[in-house]
Amino acid sequence: MAVSAQERVVQAENVRLDYAQVLGVEPIYQTLRASRTEQKCDEVPAPKTEQAPDEEPGRWSRMMDSMRGWFTDKDRSEPPVAPPAATVKINCRMVPVEREFQRPIAYDVDYIYKGVKYRSRLAEDPGNRLRIRVSVMPYVNPPPSQATSNP
Repeated sequence: MAVSAQERVVQAENVRLDYAQVLGVEPIYQTLRASRTEQKCDEVPAPKTEQAPDEEPGRWSRMMDSMRGWFTDKDRSEPPVAPPAATVKINCRMVPVEREFQRPIAYDVDYIYKGVKYRSRLAEDPGNRLRIRVSVMPYVNPPPSQATSNP
């Protein structure tokens, strides 16, 4: 049985796994926008009310404050904190608030294998080294077309 010139043998691909050194990783971000409604009120100082005379610090509380200084280290004591100013919220309304944030969706990875640099877009950051698939196969010239042959 004779083998015609048109029949070709299909070469099997030689495949192995190896590691490449990662040179750099650049994240690719997706910008997301979201809005929600929040309550916004105008704050105005609360009207001051007069203290009743019996609410003023009496002798007993003044004496306790002065004695407290004897039992505490004056260098370490903190200055008295003024009470926060009282405010009243008026004119409350619901307003839309826009928020924008970014999240990584892919990574452009530069790596080197056997002295040749490559770049790939990956779903995850590979770290310092990247597992790669190495495939080697001989190149075979395509068969001559039928149009150039004479019958």
